Amino acid sequence: MIRFLLDQGLPRTTVARLADHGITAVHVGELGMATATDQEIIDEAVKRDAVVVTLDSDIHSILAAADARHPSVIRIRIEGLKGDAVTDVLQQVVASAESDLESGAAVSVTDRGIRIHHLPLA
Repeated sequence: MIRFLLDQGLPRTTVARLADHGITAVHVGELGMATATDQEIIDEAVKRDAVVVTLDSDIHSILAAADARHPSVIRIRIEGLKGDAVTDVLQQVVASAESDLESGAAVSVTDRGIRIHHLPLA
């Protein structure tokens, strides 16, 4: 089962909306990690066996530099989405890439579609 760790910048309301669809998620702000570094967020995702969901490209870069196989990360490259829209995007990603996320993937979501790269990225 996929679990998400939502980065700062994503709406906290997404957590409850995902729960309504049977998807477990937690927002970094709920964990007292609102000012956490990207590496701290990666470490927390590994600890929780969760997929990082972010608007930030840096997490992909950190995973590539470390030749990491986990955690998976979803970068949403669509600005201004509200909780319902983020939930819809994440449901689409799970529907099309769940096995990729479970085995280690860097996913990028744009208004044009979903791109999946398997980890490690290097």
